[in-house]
Amino acid sequence: MPASRLDPKAIPRHVAIIMDGNGRWAEERGMSRIEGHRQGLESVRAVVRAAHELGVQTLTLYAFSLENWNRPKREVDELMSLLEFYIDAELPEVQRNGIRVTSIGRLERLPISTRAKLEEAEAATRDNREMQLVFAVSYGGRAEIVDAARKLLRDAEVGKVDPEQLDEKSFAAYLYQPELSDPDLLIRTSGERRVSNFLLWQIAYTEIFVSDVRWPDFRKTHLVDAIVDYQARERRFGLTSEQVRS
Repeated sequence: MPASRLDPKAIPRHVAIIMDGNGRWAEERGMSRIEGHRQGLESVRAVVRAAHELGVQTLTLYAFSLENWNRPKREVDELMSLLEFYIDAELPEVQRNGIRVTSIGRLERLPISTRAKLEEAEAATRDNREMQLVFAVSYGGRAEIVDAARKLLRDAEVGKVDPEQLDEKSFAAYLYQPELSDPDLLIRTSGERRVSNFLLWQIAYTEIFVSDVRWPDFRKTHLVDAIVDYQARERRFGLTSEQVRS
């Protein structure tokens, strides 16, 4: 579907993607799972460029979940190496396009070299303002909420927080990146219909689009399809249609 079908005034501000299907894509072709991850990196490049071209303000990619640490060590090591390779290869273009790189998750679990690459990219792009690219790495939605609650309890113990005054806004201030807007659109590839512990707090009113396309085949045209579908929806946030339209 051509990008001309899009309403430029209704581009979702924040798009989040569960990049699923690398392993199945490879197995269907008699390749190793690792080759699927390598091919998936091409989709990351294409989608980051496309999101920037379309005017998306924030793109969050589910790169590695907490549960993924349980995968075979060789596969985990390869995934970390691919993330490092992507940062080295794409940082010049990211800089030219004014994209700010950030990351969320239990980053202390990452290999020293991977964490150093992320920190290098974040420092180099800190002042960029055209788009924000967020890598969810060593990330789990429940873990983020638990970590937020843990920090809040510490502050409550020393009198920085009054539990009686706690509301959703003040709790959200303890999330990994509280300044991030909630996703307007969540895309999951490869046809699976679950959120897989991703941004559980933030997707309360997010529109969800499931694509049957495996992640290594996902390109700009598929992103456009998802956004066109999003633009056809009515976002009510608990209100009636009449209230939204008035």
